[in-house]
Amino acid sequence: MNDASVMLHVEDDHLATATGEPVRLRGVGLGGWMNMENFITGFPATEELQRGALRRVVGEEAYHAFFDRFLEVFFTDADAALLAGMGMNCVRVPFHYRHFEDDDRPMELKKQGFDLLDRVVDSCARHGLYTVLDLHAAPGYHNQRWHSDNPTHRSFFWTHRHFQDRVVHLWEALADHYRGNPMVAGYNPLNEPADSDGLTIGPFYERLHAAIRAVDPDHTIFLDGNRHATEFDSFRDPWPNTVYTVHDYALAGFADSGDYPGFSRGQYVNRDFLESRFLTRSAYMRSTRTPIWVGEFGPVYSGDAKRDAARYRVLADQLALYDELGAGWSLWTYKDIGLQGIAHLPAESPYLRRIAPVLEKKARLGVDVWGGVDTGVRHILDPIERTVAEEFPSFDPLPFGQQQWIHVLVRHILLAEPMVDDFARCFAGLDADGMRALADCFALERCAVRTPLVDLLKEHL
Repeated sequence: MNDASVMLHVEDDHLATATGEPVRLRGVGLGGWMNMENFITGFPATEELQRGALRRVVGEEAYHAFFDRFLEVFFTDADAALLAGMGMNCVRVPFHYRHFEDDDRPMELKKQGFDLLDRVVDSCARHGLYTVLDLHAAPGYHNQRWHSDNPTHRSFFWTHRHFQDRVVHLWEALADHYRGNPMVAGYNPLNEPADSDGLTIGPFYERLHAAIRAVDPDHTIFLDGNRHATEFDSFRDPWPNTVYTVHDYALAGFADSGDYPGFSRGQYVNRDFLESRFLTRSAYMRSTRTPIWVGEFGPVYSGDAKRDAARYRVLADQLALYDELGAGWSLWTYKDIGLQGIAHLPAESPYLRRIAPVLEKKARLGVDVWGGVDTGVRHILDPIERTVAEEFPSFDPLPFGQQQWIHVLVRHILLAEPMVDDFARCFAGLDADGMRALADCFALERCAVRTPLVDLLKEHL
């Protein structure tokens, strides 16, 4: 069905159907599928490094066998049916630009990326689920973190016009491809941008917004704020049919957080704190009376009953707050190996058994900046943090300051990169059939469902 007259659109402070019926998008992000992340599927460092190491160890045929099957089984009609059965109405679909073009052939778009997106869009549509299309990894790295497949701590996207041109070109093609599709709720052109000086993001968004609108005047555009969708200073008057998207990871929901209510990272966190922080982050949307949509949020879980009970309390208070404000949301994330997902691989999964030594080493060295803790490497970090603080007291690197800058350099790069080879060696000797069998572990029928999380979410759907 391709009929622009039935598209979702912004109407005052909410989304609505063509007949004016309000629609509050509530669902999940499909992290780890068309854009892979280390904590979601277990590899260290970045997707590009993981792929390169696996190709070297298992060879071309087995490499392609694994990833082709992984992309096939990670999200199917069964997954869409599960989400729809919970009462959700939306899936945010992150994707990597390399599914659409190669770096040595820029601007030459590949059909396979569109085919993959079509498959999930069509599966969701069959079950009444809208999709929001999210460019999670752009050429040149539009933020400084692993989830844009960035192997460095620098973002080159904002200083190289060539990278920006490629993103505009890709979105023009995507807008043309999905123009008139009413089950695509809209386009999320850049996930968690981090323009360090804040001078380029405004003009680039203006250019990108105009380019998409010239091709597709009807779909809603979802724009993340700067500094990982938390700052909206670069926006002035809101653009028509545009949603300004906030991300809302709670301080009491991280792997190193304390009890809730209680202290996390030196800050006492309770519901009042969560509310105050969210009201600050959503101030632009509330002042302009535009829709509030939380593109990402969600705590991490440990398997410890007491700690996880606190995480569920955090999530319950966030969801209640979103209900009060009429905010839509997209929980991060749908499926993984056990940290956050609604569905996850069980402990006895052959895939998890095979990579168990690397998971243990990752945890010991804290290489996953998201979802990991630094307990095992404080002897490395303490003198570095102390020296930087003493020698450079005014140094405050974006996006998150000295400590996070150091942790990315030490944990995520220095210690994680050599561990990629450890990960790849876990698969040594497997042929194409063996690699396909491991990819099959990510099929829904091979996964467990986090029932307490599902029950909590259903109370707010």
